[in-house]
Amino acid sequence: MAIPANAAAASLSFPVINMENLETEERGAAMEVIRDACENWGFFELLNHGISHELMDEVERVSKAHYAACREEQFKEFAARTLEAGEQGADVKDVDWESTFFVRHLPASNLADLPDLDHHYRQLMKQFASEIEKLAEKVLDLLCQNLGLEQGYLKRAFDGSKGPTFGTKVSSYPPCPRPDLVDGLRAHTDAGGVILLFQDDQVSGLQLLKDGAWVDVPPMRHAVVVNIGDQLEVITNGRYKSVMHRVLTRPDGNRMSIASFYNPGADAVIFPAPALVAAAGAAERNEGEEGTAVYPRFVFEDYMDLYLRHKFEAKEPRFKAMKADAAPIATA
Repeated sequence: MAIPANAAAASLSFPVINMENLETEERGAAMEVIRDACENWGFFELLNHGISHELMDEVERVSKAHYAACREEQFKEFAARTLEAGEQGADVKDVDWESTFFVRHLPASNLADLPDLDHHYRQLMKQFASEIEKLAEKVLDLLCQNLGLEQGYLKRAFDGSKGPTFGTKVSSYPPCPRPDLVDGLRAHTDAGGVILLFQDDQVSGLQLLKDGAWVDVPPMRHAVVVNIGDQLEVITNGRYKSVMHRVLTRPDGNRMSIASFYNPGADAVIFPAPALVAAAGAAERNEGEEGTAVYPRFVFEDYMDLYLRHKFEAKEPRFKAMKADAAPIATA
């Protein structure tokens, strides 16, 4: 998939949903924005989502302080090596200008095992993860309603033998004096289910690819950005789309990103929802004819194994490879 390196951000109205409107006569309009976002953007932003602003402010403050105290010096060493190599002519486009650590929440937490996190930060991340998990499940219920699926279908589809997989990637994208040399994070789609992002509202950089142009995901105070992962594209039989996105480097500002991934369990079997396959068949063919599942049936862990080797490539060959490798999968 050819990705325009220098495409200008399109001047489009990015989809934003005020969740308070879902409880008013504006619900229909808000659900239509969600539908359009999932089908045509792969991203949307939520306001008034129920997570307290005080909690979000404290997570931001402590995360930025943690980077400055525990990770900044190490990143400076990486940055110096990367810039030196790039300025001497080496291609450094295969690295990412970011400092990250990953907190696993489900099926088992690794919070106690992470170095350099004090008690307050651990407790804060535990509380924040609990709120984000509830919001993720609320979003999945809204998507079920939008798709005409029975309530709880998507959550059950993500449940393996130990429930879903859920974790948070905490990232800093420090200033880069040579944005022309390296990206903050290379273009990719997300492998999993639904991703909820708490991003810096002062420093931009996140972009998505829409209609051949890079579109800015606008920073908004106390918003949560939602994006569709590859597994939701499969389950919806292509009705929803995961989209390429990237993070640009900037010469000024240190961008904070806290992305939580609500994904299927490792042994969850992923396949297009039969109700959506049938609905597509009825819409596109004569009434009563059977629809076609465009995507294969596979175990999520197998897809992840492939994804980790080909993350920064187009998603379509991954789906094709899973279809080619497909073998009968036992069901309960």
